[in-house]
Amino acid sequence: MAKFALLIGVSEYDYEDKDLKPLPAAVKDVEAMQRVLVNPEMGGFAPSDITVLKDSQRQEIEEAIENLFNNRQKDDLLLFYFSGHGIKDDRGQLYLSSRATKKINGKLAKSSAVAASFLHNNINDSRSQRQVVILDCCFSGAITQGMTVKSDGSLNVQEQLGGKGRAILTSSTSTQYSFEQEGSELSIYTRYLVEGIETGAADKDTDGWISIDELHEYASTKVQEAAPAMTPKFYPVEEGHKILLAKSPKDDPKLKYRKEVERRINRGKFNVAARRLLNSLRLQLKLTPEVADAIKAEVQQPYREYQHKLEEYEATLLEAIADETTLSETTFNDLRDYQQYLGLRNEDVASIEERIIGQQKPTVAIEPKPVLREQNPLNQFEFEVVTVNTKGEPINSSQQRAEFFSENLGNAVVLEMVAIPGGKFLMGSPENEPERQDSESPQHTVTVQPFFMGKFPVTQSQWAIVAALKKVNIDLNPEPSNFKGANRPVECVSWDDAIEFCARLSNKTGKTYRLPSEAEWEYACRAGTTTPFYFGETITTDLANYDGNYTYNSGSEGEYRQQTTDVGIFLPNLFGLFDMHGNIWEWCQDGWHENYSKAPNNGSAWMGNDDKRLLRGGSWIYNPGFCRSAFRNWSARDYSNYYVGFRVVVAAPLRTQ
Repeated sequence: MAKFALLIGVSEYDYEDKDLKPLPAAVKDVEAMQRVLVNPEMGGFAPSDITVLKDSQRQEIEEAIENLFNNRQKDDLLLFYFSGHGIKDDRGQLYLSSRATKKINGKLAKSSAVAASFLHNNINDSRSQRQVVILDCCFSGAITQGMTVKSDGSLNVQEQLGGKGRAILTSSTSTQYSFEQEGSELSIYTRYLVEGIETGAADKDTDGWISIDELHEYASTKVQEAAPAMTPKFYPVEEGHKILLAKSPKDDPKLKYRKEVERRINRGKFNVAARRLLNSLRLQLKLTPEVADAIKAEVQQPYREYQHKLEEYEATLLEAIADETTLSETTFNDLRDYQQYLGLRNEDVASIEERIIGQQKPTVAIEPKPVLREQNPLNQFEFEVVTVNTKGEPINSSQQRAEFFSENLGNAVVLEMVAIPGGKFLMGSPENEPERQDSESPQHTVTVQPFFMGKFPVTQSQWAIVAALKKVNIDLNPEPSNFKGANRPVECVSWDDAIEFCARLSNKTGKTYRLPSEAEWEYACRAGTTTPFYFGETITTDLANYDGNYTYNSGSEGEYRQQTTDVGIFLPNLFGLFDMHGNIWEWCQDGWHENYSKAPNNGSAWMGNDDKRLLRGGSWIYNPGFCRSAFRNWSARDYSNYYVGFRVVVAAPLRTQ
């Protein structure tokens, strides 16, 4: 096995532009990454096998990308790293800046930047089955759009080499900006990548190796402490999460102390018991007070930086109030932009505003989430939620948290079920909603009981496991899908196939899995919203997979991918559910009815019309109007096609006391 790396940093730009300001940290990011990679006690890359480009032109960057990925062996480890401006064109496609990147009349001159698709093609054409891509730039999460997975046969990888596959680490989502680190020479994301390797702190399982998923977890956690509005993302393919990138010292006393400090810190502080425990450990490890204090200060630094940003926002708000007795809408909008610049959480800003001006941001009122029985303990996950305006431009983003449990299906495949709180909602569409259908009326209030719903549509890997279980009523094709991919949604399955899947899964788990009722589906999709989409008044192909040749409301055209995409690559709704708009139609339990006249109001399935079954959510091949929260469709129960799949729900039993 050989290891090759290409490190690119673009700090300076030949053309002045308000959106393409110099990034002094970018070149220093590259130097820091090079330092840890060539260190024989860390990355272990040969210096001659690392290519470093600083402030280079597009052609030089593209030639270096080709050299990195071409003529490699299957077990070669390839690392591509970029720090600089990430730019999206008017179709939402990602470009990596070069020194000559410029905009003409506000639009990106595409010939001056490196298209993500160019990187995609070289990645897919490479024989290497061990690829790591790290992007530290704005909108870096958009790198996954349009990517495909190319299989090149199996590879017997030695255990010490880690897993095979591809791993993509991004400093932000497809709609987020990345932030520079105040008081640091490095950008915030790269700083913690380097810190995780250099200190060994990213070695979570203390096996002496830092796998790529461990490095992501460490850097992501640190970034969220310092700038919670910035959400690093990790996209592994096959066993890409197991790729071993660097070594770490197994018996270093400073590393042992640091891990305990990380464990004991709570919101940047240590309680009395924690301080005494840490002092006892310091003495046991024979560390000087100066070394221990330096480690604690480094661990506390992200929290301190975030606190300083909150203080900056509060001072700015007080100055604004001094200038205006009643804050104008323009000032509030500027404050929101400043909040985004600082990377502050909505709830933290709301707390400051409530304390100073008594004005708190509205929130969605929902009932407490249910608790599942003991054998399925609930965990939490955090995610980003975005709201767009009528043009599809992001106007607000926030970090949310939801509870879920994991159903272990076997062979390292799990089914994640998200807790959906009970509540009331207005089902159907108002008469003034663009492209509404008569079948979406009359609007009526429905009360829904708590339940759990699949975080994603059922994937092909999940389907294959359950399809191999004992038959209940009908046979199941273990590989029905047209667009192959373990993490893509299963499709080409009928309503009857989905019912058989639920029956087999229920037998395996002892729970009653089923398809959602139509009311449950719409309630879960809306997640407290009343707009056509849970993103807002329109939708874009940055947010969902549908035919981007068509627009909705005042939105713009976008990408038409012409196939399904991996689940979970687009942002979820407030409940933490992914892919509720687009990708594939989803079967519901109900029979088809022409409208909601005499529909039940308790959230139950509305049966009848045994041959026609409900479909919801739209798909990759349909127009955006079909993806609306309220849109209803139907097909024969035995119908299957490459744009029809499903997700499952299960009741939420309460823990007995």
